Amino acid sequence: MINKQNKNEIRVRKHLRVRKKINGTQERPRMNVFRSLKNIYVQIIDDTNGNTLVSASTLDSAIKGKVANGGNKEAAKEVGKLIAAKAIEKGIKQVVFDRGGYIYHGRVKELADSAREAGLDF
Repeated sequence: MINKQNKNEIRVRKHLRVRKKINGTQERPRMNVFRSLKNIYVQIIDDTNGNTLVSASTLDSAIKGKVANGGNKEAAKEVGKLIAAKAIEKGIKQVVFDRGGYIYHGRVKELADSAREAGLDF
């Protein structure tokens, strides 16, 4: 009998494997990405205290009016700019990037590149 897994189960396994190595601290928190078909979400997390410091998504009112579709590269670019602005406002300059088990391509890459351009260091 063959054990078939869907793509999300495989992604979760990859994410857990990466999470063994990547850990966010107070000085350098973890920037986690989650994408669905319709939206993209990003959080900056302090793993030592278990707190989400900053979050942004395509559902935020600042982005929702700018983009028609939340599941494309343009929306991911806007989310990257927004998360960087919010993080810098809170005094966070350096983060550890956690791609959430997704391939560093497409929307995930656009989000990371725009966050770097807006001033985050990772």
